[in-house]
Amino acid sequence: MKKEERRLFCLLKRYAFKRGDFTLSSGKKSLYYIDARVVTLSPEGVYLCAKIIFEKILDEKISALGGPCIGADPILGAIAIYSFIKKTPIKTFIIRKEPKAHGRKRLIEGQDLKKGDSVILIDDVVTTGSSLLKSKEILAEIGVKVKKVICLVDRGEGARENLKKEEIELVSIFKIEDFLKNV
Repeated sequence: MKKEERRLFCLLKRYAFKRGDFTLSSGKKSLYYIDARVVTLSPEGVYLCAKIIFEKILDEKISALGGPCIGADPILGAIAIYSFIKKTPIKTFIIRKEPKAHGRKRLIEGQDLKKGDSVILIDDVVTTGSSLLKSKEILAEIGVKVKKVICLVDRGEGARENLKKEEIELVSIFKIEDFLKNV
C-alpha cells in the first residue's frame, strides 16, 4: 500500500468506520457502516482521494469522470482541481437521483457528454452497485459508455459481480475485509 493509500485508510478507519446496527440504502441490515463523507468532505481526506484516483486514471482514454450524487460529489470536485493543478485537466460530471425541477431540468450536471464518449464512474462506498448501474443506464440513453468504476471501499456484497454482468470493471482502493481485520 502506498503512503497516500495508507493515510487515507487510517482516516477512513478512524473517522468513517462505525460498528452498530445500521440500515443500508439497499434496505439490508448491517453491523457496520462506512460514513465516507466524514473523510471525503475533510481537506486531507478529499486531497488524498483526488491524488490516489488521479494517479489510477492518468493513462485512461476517457472523455470525463463522474458519479452518482452524493458520494462522488466531493471527490469529483477535488479531482477536477487536482488535475488542473497537475496540468492534465479532467472534465467531471455528477448524476442526480432525480432531474432538477427547474432550469434545464438536467439529470446529468457538469460537462455536456455526447454520444460515443467513454467515462469512468467514481463512488465512495459500493454495496450492490445499484446506484452505479442506474448511472450507467442514464449514460447509455445518451450513448455514453462506462469504461470502469473506481470506489474507495467495496463492501463485497455484489457490486463487483453486478457490474461485471454489464462488462464494467470495479476497481476498489480498499475492501471491507481491510476494515474488519483486527477489530
